Amino acid sequence: MIVLENEVLKACIHPHGAELHSLYNKEHAIDYLWNGDAAYWNRRSPVLFPIVGALKNNSFLYENTAYQLPRHGFARDMLFAAAQTSSHSATFVLESSEETLKKYPFDFKLSLQYTLTDDSLSLRYEVENPLARRLYFSIGAHPAFNVPMVQNARFEDYYIEFEQEENSPRWVIDNNLLSHPEPFLTGQKRLPLSRELFAEDALVFKDLKSGYMSLKSHASPHGIRFSFKGFPYMGIWSAPGAPFVCIEPWQGIADAADHNQQLKNKEGIISLEGGQRWHKSWSVSCF
Repeated sequence: MIVLENEVLKACIHPHGAELHSLYNKEHAIDYLWNGDAAYWNRRSPVLFPIVGALKNNSFLYENTAYQLPRHGFARDMLFAAAQTSSHSATFVLESSEETLKKYPFDFKLSLQYTLTDDSLSLRYEVENPLARRLYFSIGAHPAFNVPMVQNARFEDYYIEFEQEENSPRWVIDNNLLSHPEPFLTGQKRLPLSRELFAEDALVFKDLKSGYMSLKSHASPHGIRFSFKGFPYMGIWSAPGAPFVCIEPWQGIADAADHNQQLKNKEGIISLEGGQRWHKSWSVSCF
């Protein structure tokens, strides 16, 4: 486990999946991150790469060949090389191998840089294409935050507050694939949390205007502000009865039910020329 620490926060990241395991605010004595209890969900903050969500029939087509990939890809289940550069920053690297090329026919270098600054943690994704051939990929985040964050509070005491008033449908998920939009956010900044919200899987949005959202409570002054500017897709999810909520900014999205499975035509896919690098960051502030 790699440990980052400053005067306010202590973060623990495991090289397996380069997954954040703890985000502890020393001033408030609160761990804001879900603990991975397998009774609900045994992950904490997996990286989604080289796809986000599910593929139709769990496969894609590239140059007349079919490849199989599980939901959210393989990076979350692989060991990253870890290098700690300071007490408050560390980088984790995963590169293509014989194992990855069997299911994903592209060479890549994926780097995740975690950095603590005051009461905030940022995660910078960088994808490098080391060869001349074009690289196609998606990437996304899936951090789970404790709800409630303090004792003597309930799940229903919490709400999400968007930066701006939102008018956005949610995209219905059917058998892990995108089905159709239905009206959901209608000129509102606040979304009260309830168990019923997630009865039909995640809330999936394609056109949020906000660059950040906050997770707040009527019962406590503590919460988080999650900044995701530049990510075109967003998922919000909780497992049935679980004491957490995931905030998931994505560069990519699950296949639609009528998708032709061609990777080049996949919605949200990123195309990276040979020798080029792509990067994007999100951050979370704990209050």
